[in-house]
Amino acid sequence: MNLYSVHKLAKLAGISVRTLHYYDRLGLLKPSVRTEARYRLYGDQELIRLQQILFYKELDFSLDEIRRILEAPDFDVLQAMQHHKRALEARRDRLAALLTTIDKTMSKLKGEKTMLTDEELYEGFPNGKAEAYRREAVENYGAEVVDESEHRLRQLSKADFGQLKAAQQDITRQLLSLMNLPPESEQVQTEIVRHFANIQAFWGPSVGKGNQLGAYKGLAQLYVTDLRYTSQNGQENLEFASFMSKAMIYFVETQLKR
Repeated sequence: MNLYSVHKLAKLAGISVRTLHYYDRLGLLKPSVRTEARYRLYGDQELIRLQQILFYKELDFSLDEIRRILEAPDFDVLQAMQHHKRALEARRDRLAALLTTIDKTMSKLKGEKTMLTDEELYEGFPNGKAEAYRREAVENYGAEVVDESEHRLRQLSKADFGQLKAAQQDITRQLLSLMNLPPESEQVQTEIVRHFANIQAFWGPSVGKGNQLGAYKGLAQLYVTDLRYTSQNGQENLEFASFMSKAMIYFVETQLKR
């Protein structure tokens, strides 16, 4: 078992030695060992408990509340971690929204022109591929639809467009983490609803000519036939592509039955 002195643990956790002493006096975090010289030593279990304490403090719980939670007979560390993750993700999203609002306000106060350039609109595409993708979109949907979609996106501020792309990346991360679940499960379908809304935001109302569910189902097929969709971070991930395709098709068919 690893043992940490009070000074080493304080440095590791980014808190003061005085705070650890205070937690000890409260009975909130007792050292696992006290040497004959009265030195405090903390083991792995104390590290996990301290992490829980700091998570709950970040969520604005009082120390008395934290102690009652941690000492409850039915307290489960794994469930607590899952709760912390969801709460922190919600806080992250709120902060991201606030930062976007601040950026937009600052741009307005500075009188900046925020319309997106062509380079920014296709930022992130592999070199030399953006124009090929655009040509393919024109072939599939028509030049008028593509022009309208691009024009609508250009009206977004850089902050809003960045938020749209960040949401797309977050949805992909969430779906990757849910691959162990059936595509039709509630958790997966909750993220697919977000995915569909995000895709709609990129496409605009003209794609699919009023039949965006049909267009979305067509996109689902591409996940298992087109290398651009079967790959994640440049590496082929056929399992995820198949998972996405099934989840998207289930969503469309469920919507069509309503």
